[in-house]
Amino acid sequence: MRWLVIILDLMLPDLYGIEVLQRLREWFSGPILVLSVQGSEDDKIAALDAGADDYLTKPFSTGELLARMRTLLRRVVRETPQPVYRFGDLVVDLGRHVVQRGDQNIHLSSTEYALLSIFLRHVGRVLTHNQLLRELGRPAGETPDDVRSAMQYLRVYVNQLREKIEEDPHRPAIIVTETGVGYRCTEP
Repeated sequence: MRWLVIILDLMLPDLYGIEVLQRLREWFSGPILVLSVQGSEDDKIAALDAGADDYLTKPFSTGELLARMRTLLRRVVRETPQPVYRFGDLVVDLGRHVVQRGDQNIHLSSTEYALLSIFLRHVGRVLTHNQLLRELGRPAGETPDDVRSAMQYLRVYVNQLREKIEEDPHRPAIIVTETGVGYRCTEP
């Protein structure tokens, strides 16, 4: 099986690379590596929020570019959908929409289940707050109040999900916080 990695420079003559990235994400689910001379944290966050899988600042070595591409391709192979995920005694069967600890079913609300499904589709990857909100169909909004409200919405559901699936919700081992950026689902 062949896999494709798109390498996208943000400095394009006709369109800004972020717009191209957003358009690509409408139909392409494979890995996208962004290259740019723009190395500020805001530029990196914007590209990652728009759907980039990695960001490499120019200048870079050919060896580093090839290593990052190999890493992205390993993730693609590893992310081939698997219907059942196991985290110790927690079992998530996405095919049957069942979450169990031992022989006990765990009831999740539709939003909690959607959030868990998003995390499992991106195991091992950091998902930004904006990515999660967008996939849940609740964009952060424009005003500071809208953004605060959206972030609070996300925090509430992540905490509710942790209460139900983590052995110790105060020291999560499955859904971990990436401070200032978002969350990551650990490898099962």
